[in-house]
Amino acid sequence: MKKSNIIALGALTAAFIGLALWSLSADSDILQSYKQLPKWGISMIGVVFLLMLFIPNIIWSKKQPAGYEESAKRENKVFLALERAGEALVSILVLTDRRLDRFALSPRLGCLILALVLMILYELYWINYFRSSRTLADMYSDYCGFPLAGASLPVFAVFLLGVYACNAFLIAASVILGIGHIGIHLMHKKEL
Repeated sequence: MKKSNIIALGALTAAFIGLALWSLSADSDILQSYKQLPKWGISMIGVVFLLMLFIPNIIWSKKQPAGYEESAKRENKVFLALERAGEALVSILVLTDRRLDRFALSPRLGCLILALVLMILYELYWINYFRSSRTLADMYSDYCGFPLAGASLPVFAVFLLGVYACNAFLIAASVILGIGHIGIHLMHKKEL
């Protein structure tokens, strides 16, 4: 693993652990929040995150790299099933959990801010891709030290949204998505 990857992932991990410890010390009932069901309704934060996720992917579908179709035919079926299940679960849970829209000054607000920063980096990754020669190597490249940025950044962001909303279902869905999506990208990168 490159030094820049270690630094980026280490910084993300340190920020997350710091926020988690601060949150536990500031709110003794936080673990009870995970036992509550989501407050159902349309989440505006969820809508924004899904738009940030889908718009670059819609543009990408018209500007796929050469050789992608052949590479996609060789994808692991288990990873593909996990990716599809994770995409559906994450989309539904992010869109329908109104707890994402509450803004209380607490340590958990840092998780929302960190998720937003990761999604901004995700948008910048796509801008970088669209300005490149759009090869498979460009698609599976690192960005700002994050390995496989096109797959890892949104997964990390959704995980942090789950922590922010105290939604164990969203956290689990992000893990399922991560195994499938990052696994597929890792296989494609190894093929290069």
